[in-house]
Amino acid sequence: MLEYFPNEPVWNFSLALALLAGGNIHEIDGVIGPLRELPDRKTAEAQEAWAQKWSLLGQRLEGLAQRDEADGNLLSAGRKYLTAAAYYLIAERQISRLSPERLEIYKKMLDCFRRGIALDRAPVEFVEIPYKETSLPALFIPAAASGPVPCMIHFDGADGVKELIYFVVKNAYRRRGISLLIVDHPGVGEALRLRGLHTGPDTEVPAGACVDYLETRPDVDPERIGIVALSLGGYYAPRAAAFEKRLKCCVAWGAAWDFSIVVEKLAEELKDDSVFNFQFAWITGQDTLEDTLRVARQMTLEGIADKITCPLLVVHGEKDRLLPVAIAKKTIDEAVNSPIRTLKIFTAAEGGVEHCQADDGQIVTEYISDWVAGILGGDRSGVGT
Repeated sequence: MLEYFPNEPVWNFSLALALLAGGNIHEIDGVIGPLRELPDRKTAEAQEAWAQKWSLLGQRLEGLAQRDEADGNLLSAGRKYLTAAAYYLIAERQISRLSPERLEIYKKMLDCFRRGIALDRAPVEFVEIPYKETSLPALFIPAAASGPVPCMIHFDGADGVKELIYFVVKNAYRRRGISLLIVDHPGVGEALRLRGLHTGPDTEVPAGACVDYLETRPDVDPERIGIVALSLGGYYAPRAAAFEKRLKCCVAWGAAWDFSIVVEKLAEELKDDSVFNFQFAWITGQDTLEDTLRVARQMTLEGIADKITCPLLVVHGEKDRLLPVAIAKKTIDEAVNSPIRTLKIFTAAEGGVEHCQADDGQIVTEYISDWVAGILGGDRSGVGT
């Protein structure tokens, strides 16, 4: 992974995501370069500076998109709106959840993304998944094949949004004859920010709601629905598959055996004890570190993995700095009732060694979608565009 910011893996990870989402390193460098000179990048002031610089990038691309749109250059405008959305997304992910700017930036991202998709004429449907007394916003990308076809449900992790997954995955499943439902489930994206839905241990509940929705679509084969999730999704997806038996395959894009280990590790790095600003407290809806840990300790695959009875793929990077490789092997080893268990560790020789392959999103997307096509009956030779 590009070490643009010395000794600052979190910022470098976000920069890597920006590049995966279609950002241009040259225009990025021209704006965020001064951030490299900050003496301490973990302060609230540094995070605000981060948001300001990336927002400037978003505003620049949004302005260029508006000019193209006014001139009738709609495809060009669409591309620029999508890039603007990517920059706003990166600005928002680092800023404090307590900042009033965060929601404003997020809404700008949503607006640019929708406008970009419309003008780009991308094969994306904006859908709502009925869930309890509300709904979960999602993107449905139809397969480039006649239905009914397989479909994968795509969940996120602890700090992602459906738009970022779209930028990374795009048409990988579509071209293999598989539809894709990318969901802002409880704890992420619109579900968290605009609807107040928090994450918890029982991920089979939102996953089941997604299956219910897909079963209403005539273009989806209800017997060929699977789930994939990344980062903390390495817990979300296996847990869902263990209890929602309509799921016919499961992919953990980065293993996450025990959520509490991650929370405890990151909690030690809290610098400002006067303001409780902790990502994991936000996504779980808790007010204290103790309560956050109480919820996190329930989010483990211990005693759960052996209930997975569908094919299981676990992918991990050998140099993942957040979660050790050993938990990927443990997940596979403990899923004793899965009929097909595949463990893929990406090495330096091939790329994709960082957390969730932030250093090479293409290689992991290809690997996962090929595996899914083999399990659910897609087409690895490619269909459509």
